[in-house]
Amino acid sequence: MTKASSRLFFTYILVVTIVLTAIGLITLPLVIGDDKIIVFLALLGCYIIFLVIIYQLFDRYIKPVKKAAAAAEELVQGNFRARTYETQYGDVGKLSNAINLLAKNLQEMATQEKMQESQLRTVIDNMESGVMLIDERGYVHLVNRKFLNLFGKKRKDYIGYLYYDVLEQERIYKAVQEAFLYEDKVKTAITIVKEIEQYYVEIVGAPIFNDSNVLKGAVLVFHDITELKRLEQMRKDFVANVSHELKTPITSIKGFAETLIEENMDDKNIRSKFLDIIYKESERIQALVDDLLELSRLEKEEMHLRFEQINITNLSQEISTIIQQQAYKKEIKFVANIQNDILINGDPYRLKQVFINLLNNAINYTPQGGKVFLEVKLLSDYLQIVVQDSGIGIPEDDMNRIFERFYRVDKARSRNTGGTGLGLAIVKHIVEAHKGYIQVKSEVEKGSTFYVYLPMHKNIS
Repeated sequence: MTKASSRLFFTYILVVTIVLTAIGLITLPLVIGDDKIIVFLALLGCYIIFLVIIYQLFDRYIKPVKKAAAAAEELVQGNFRARTYETQYGDVGKLSNAINLLAKNLQEMATQEKMQESQLRTVIDNMESGVMLIDERGYVHLVNRKFLNLFGKKRKDYIGYLYYDVLEQERIYKAVQEAFLYEDKVKTAITIVKEIEQYYVEIVGAPIFNDSNVLKGAVLVFHDITELKRLEQMRKDFVANVSHELKTPITSIKGFAETLIEENMDDKNIRSKFLDIIYKESERIQALVDDLLELSRLEKEEMHLRFEQINITNLSQEISTIIQQQAYKKEIKFVANIQNDILINGDPYRLKQVFINLLNNAINYTPQGGKVFLEVKLLSDYLQIVVQDSGIGIPEDDMNRIFERFYRVDKARSRNTGGTGLGLAIVKHIVEAHKGYIQVKSEVEKGSTFYVYLPMHKNIS
């Protein structure tokens, strides 16, 4: 029983006590003998009956109503765990049961709403696109994790502020204004520069309406299209590079063929020289096409390597013999340090390509009198292949691009040696298909070192 209820309960008892006491003081002097005892017992009985009646009233009606009122106040304040005193008597019992059922339903709805809110926030926070929600006055109400990654700062630096106070890009202002003005979806794009990185971001803005079709704000979605831009640029570069690579040999073949057709070539030496040039240029085209097809096959997800246990020592020694002859012709010193009896699970044909492409590059880019070094050894759970040269080296600005298709550090020298510009791209794909990785260190005019790491465990297919 609450303090207020107790006070009221004892007030009623006090009133009954006073009334019955007054009645006793009035009636008892008017009777004599045994009648006084009878009157006293009657008053005492009435007093007990009144006490029982008052207690029953409080217990069955007043207390449940007060409990119900207190529970209703708790529900109004948002405490949906509040419950009232349950009774089985009449309408008061129905009221108590109804309030408790209402509280239970409100609690379940609140719990479900919190779960949905948590799920929604989790989804929004883990979206690959940035999201910003602003109200009709321009105040920011929500930003997600990707938005913070794109623009920096913390969540508290945006929430509750006007969007034009926390963002600097004019195109964002325009997108918001157009979404409010035209009440329709708008689209624009911006560029964000963070340190040395440049990001391309597409912005899609849309107005938000309530059930009465009244504008209540706008949501802006920021799509990071940097990778798409990069792929688009790579596609353009690829088309331009293929066209450029094919143009020179095709022009040579066409020119010498026209000369042979249109002019009377009685000199067999000249005719033979022209035919030899045509043949070499056609071989160059064939090599380019073969490398393109090879790279295409490597890039396909459905491409499967033919794994088997191979002796990498024997494989590298076999290739070293071939490279030794090429180095000797160019007067380059070739040194190989190969650990004995190394067994690895891999595709022998593809790994042979890795060795040949890396060593050919080293020979081609090393001047006469230089040095090329090959090392093959075990490092814990990895096989390490090191190819080092004393060649022209790679500028720091080009380090991130050397594995791109057709990218050359020295374009003239590469073409003169018959390179297609696809060797390192092929090497990278083969190494990654074996679940390995490749690294490079280089210094201009001092040489380059390529490190290939292949896992030794068997289940890499």
